[in-house]
Amino acid sequence: MVLLAQISDLHLDGSERATQRAVRTMEYLRGLATPVDALLVTGDIADHAEVAEYEEAARLLKAPFPVLMCPGNHDARGPYREVLLGEAADEAPVNRVHRVGDIAVLMCDSTIPGRDDGELDERTREWIAATLTELGGTPALVAFHHPMVNMHHPFVDSLRLRNGEELAALLSGFENVVAILTGHTHTAAASSFAGLPLRMSPSVTYALRLPWEGDEITNWEQPPGVAFHVVDENRELITHFRSVA
Repeated sequence: MVLLAQISDLHLDGSERATQRAVRTMEYLRGLATPVDALLVTGDIADHAEVAEYEEAARLLKAPFPVLMCPGNHDARGPYREVLLGEAADEAPVNRVHRVGDIAVLMCDSTIPGRDDGELDERTREWIAATLTELGGTPALVAFHHPMVNMHHPFVDSLRLRNGEELAALLSGFENVVAILTGHTHTAAASSFAGLPLRMSPSVTYALRLPWEGDEITNWEQPPGVAFHVVDENRELITHFRSVA
């Protein structure tokens, strides 16, 4: 069994509010009775992609377990790479694979520089295919920022992944993919895509108000959220959503 936590959309901007919500979330995760095997952070780590925001993220996200990240539409590849990865600034997609226990986690870059919607570009799709091929029968999770399904919310649906059909065609050739994990929605949600479970993490900074909850798009009062994913011995995914008081 592998136990993963997932958070998303910290939107660190130097404000006390954003900082304190991230601090509360990380204190909760560090204080769990049983440590997670890894924490996934699925994008929008910074709000303005400034170096100082990534420096704060690097401090706040320190943990006694691996912290695996991918960028979101508010992030920028250059400063993200320099501060969080310790690499030279580069505008190529930020794609990484990590082994966590008996599974692999592909943290992929679905961002389009300068835009808020998403795309898994040709370089990233080729990387996903090559990585899944190299993994053979190892169970794998594929994680990135933008979901590709209709959330039935006009704002979020206008900013989703643009090329879901290409991803579906790619994944159809691999039997070792267990599930897809995304952020971006600012609400905990579950669906399926290409015959696979799709889980969308709640956000740390603020929650999305759904159309039937009222006219305001954002709910600033709802607590930060965390998703816990268990991948069991049968390669089944079980997800629990929690609010951080």
